[in-house]
Amino acid sequence: MLRSFRHGCRLLADRFFAGAAGIVVILGTPSASAAVGQNREEFEAVRNADLELAEIGWRLSVANAPLCDRLEPGMGFQLHTLDQFDTASRDAAREHFGFATPVAVEGVLAGSPVARAGIRRDDSLVRVGPIVIASMPGKPGTTQRLVATQLAIAALAPDAPIEVEAIRAGAPIKVTVSPVPACRSRFELRLAGDYNASADGTMVQISARFLETYTDEQVAGAVAHEFSHNILHHRDRLEARGVDFGMLSGFGANVKYFRQTEIQADLLSVYLLANAGYSPRASIAFWKSFGPSKAGGIFRSRSHPHWRDRVATLEAEVAKIEAISARPMIPGLIAERNQPLSGDWQSLLIRHK
Repeated sequence: MLRSFRHGCRLLADRFFAGAAGIVVILGTPSASAAVGQNREEFEAVRNADLELAEIGWRLSVANAPLCDRLEPGMGFQLHTLDQFDTASRDAAREHFGFATPVAVEGVLAGSPVARAGIRRDDSLVRVGPIVIASMPGKPGTTQRLVATQLAIAALAPDAPIEVEAIRAGAPIKVTVSPVPACRSRFELRLAGDYNASADGTMVQISARFLETYTDEQVAGAVAHEFSHNILHHRDRLEARGVDFGMLSGFGANVKYFRQTEIQADLLSVYLLANAGYSPRASIAFWKSFGPSKAGGIFRSRSHPHWRDRVATLEAEVAKIEAISARPMIPGLIAERNQPLSGDWQSLLIRHK
């Protein structure tokens, strides 16, 4: 399925940048007549890519809700905002997606609570429970209002009915959504040509290049690793240790704490995958494909274990769980997530032979 927008991702690679407030779409207009079809193709490429990642995030976050102590109401829609489009393409985006309010439904996941309630793609949101979209804060030209809306929805009760008001093709609609508990985390596609993936405690961000290059399950393996950082509160625990992030993460006392979190995230990822119906070996397949060309040699950070050792560690953990049929599986790492990081990564890592 991910292959369906490979051309679209390549088409878009030079046309986006990620700002501090989120992803801003830059779709310059050539001639007026040529721009119409080009914009439509690009708009739909963005929509399809966003929904591919949303589907992975949905499966992981709903199936693993029993492992999470921070929950949100799982709705099953992907939202976007007119503000994320630059001024040159904003009018075209408004027409294509039918924006009637600042935040609208980019897509709906099949079988999700919003799908069952009758919400459709391109519905423009007016109100979600007590959240009035027009009153959400945000600087024009940024995704701040979208993020504020997402965080406000995430703060609602995870399993209580939510009344949603929207505008569809100019007419008001009102439905009641019965959400399901889901792990609290946003999943954001970074439209760029690199191979960056990160987690900040509340969000998982992954570059579209992953979706273009790797199989569905391999992408799920990469997303599950980043998602594991959020579930295990790694950002909070690293900050509590006073570590240095960025380029300094591979020096001094920082190394042991980052390595511990990396290995823990690897280990938890196979449980998240299995609980969500993916093969737990997806992480192994990802590292065997990604590692040799993109995570080795002089490009490997000292804060991250060698990819071959990561594969050996994952293989040992998968061997433990493949005979277990009960779901969800909850590993012991979950019970440790509120404890200070010890820096002991050696006892977790299995060396490649």
